[in-house]
Amino acid sequence: MVLSLELASRILGYEPSRAEAEALEAARIAVTDTLAVTLLGAFDATTRILSQTPGIADGDGPCVVAGTSLKRSLLDATLLNGVASHAQDFDDFAQEFGGHPSVPVLPPLLALADTRKVSGRDLLRAFVVGVEAETRIAAGVHFHHYEKGWHPTATLGVFGAAAASAYLMGLSEKQTATALCIAASLASGIKANFGTMTKPLHVGHCARNGLFAALLAESGFSASLSAFEAPQGFLNVFNGPGRYRVERMLEPWFRPPVILEPGISIKQFPCCGSTHPAIYVALDLRRDHPFDVGDISEIEIRTHPLRLPHTDNPNPESPLRAKFSIQYCVARALASGDVSLADFEVARIRDPEVQRLMAATTAVPDAAYAGDKSRAFGASVAVTLTDDTRLEGRVAQRAGRGRDDPMSTQELKAKFEDCATSALSAARTAALWELLLKLDELADVRELTRALAAELPIARAAGA
Repeated sequence: MVLSLELASRILGYEPSRAEAEALEAARIAVTDTLAVTLLGAFDATTRILSQTPGIADGDGPCVVAGTSLKRSLLDATLLNGVASHAQDFDDFAQEFGGHPSVPVLPPLLALADTRKVSGRDLLRAFVVGVEAETRIAAGVHFHHYEKGWHPTATLGVFGAAAASAYLMGLSEKQTATALCIAASLASGIKANFGTMTKPLHVGHCARNGLFAALLAESGFSASLSAFEAPQGFLNVFNGPGRYRVERMLEPWFRPPVILEPGISIKQFPCCGSTHPAIYVALDLRRDHPFDVGDISEIEIRTHPLRLPHTDNPNPESPLRAKFSIQYCVARALASGDVSLADFEVARIRDPEVQRLMAATTAVPDAAYAGDKSRAFGASVAVTLTDDTRLEGRVAQRAGRGRDDPMSTQELKAKFEDCATSALSAARTAALWELLLKLDELADVRELTRALAAELPIARAAGA
């Protein structure tokens, strides 16, 4: 067995008739949410600095950089849109993938759609395929891959980007396998860089590299087709001998598609998904037990051990670090009754009351969850008041808003408008929303990419 060929066969074996309507609707929602957060990140300092880097700043091309007047090459537009999509860490995520499934997959598809006529339905199908591929590969390497310190959004998302691109480009089975094997040598991303600009850079690069691999394979570039299972191949190098299960990768695909079961979690809060379970508990406590925030004397957070290595940041000094601080996110939820985009501004982080609450907070791994991956998004929060009253809440498993607890159309629209209007006018945001409602009916996705463009250059943020 040659694993890359087996994977390629499954990628190209997607049958659109199977759960087609449901899968495309789930993909449309994920694409809509991803475009919203991409527009939000268009003027982030991370994206701006990258756009002004020599080689990218002076390039031109046919592909739209969302939310700006820039047009760049296939690869540079993919890189910039990929970075923007993750710059605010407000994009969707999935436990099974161990990261953010949509942001590696969508940017290369948008770039391809600007250079080849692509229908909305074909883009959505390729999106379904990309999410399936990266998640199926993830099933064979997790959670050792995640716990070892790799950033799966990048190290595995590169395969989703390559698979989606290969499918949309109509590559052969061997070309698709070659693209995957090229991508195996381009995979990178370590969790030590969480809370910095380098984390969204991981996403831009994996999206770019997946498309790059597919373009090279289309042109006849070669790679070892055993790049996954070879002694010094991806699996043995990234995970180690005995630390992966190929059979898990090859379990039946698209039955139903991953995008339907277990599905993707849409973020309700603009911060690391690992903080979300504790935020939900904190908000429930505030709603169910009216108390004066000034009376809080202690806060104790207990969560799955997987959630803490990258979120145990008791004194975040920047907005990016605050997004990866479970202490800040819970303190803010208790203080404000919400966690919003505005809460990740320096002034809000330095709020004296929130600083006091963070100082009173402890965050520890909960032994009740240890070893139980089925409750990897469980958490408890206990609040002690000055009169020694102790209020405690717990969720056994609650990540983002997924199939079991979907965001309503109005909630999705509110998030979309909140994000998109950072780059587009209210009128253009409304028109874009309407266009996305009928994405599967578009004959040419360039109608969508034109709607993503704006009159402002990305350098607008220089004085912000």
